Amino acid sequence: MSRDREPLVVGRVIGDVLDPFTRSISLRIGYSSREVTNGCELKPSQVVNQPRVDIGGEDLRTFYTLASSHTL
Repeated sequence: MSRDREPLVVGRVIGDVLDPFTRSISLRIGYSSREVTNGCELKPSQVVNQPRVDIGGEDLRTFYTLASSHTL
C-alpha cells in the first residue's frame, strides 16, 4: 500500500503522534471472531472481552508497547 494511503497517515497518527517508521514485524489484533484493522471502529459491546494480540517475530528478547485510543 502506498505510504500516503496508509490509514495511519490519512488519520494523521503518523506525523502528529508518531514519527514515520518502517514496519518490521506483523501485528494482528482481534476481538472474538473479528479482526481489528487500522481505522476500523468497534462498538463498546464488541470490545467487552480482552483482545487476542499476535505479534510476529522470533526474538523473545524484544518488547513492544501497544497503545489503544478511542473517540468520544
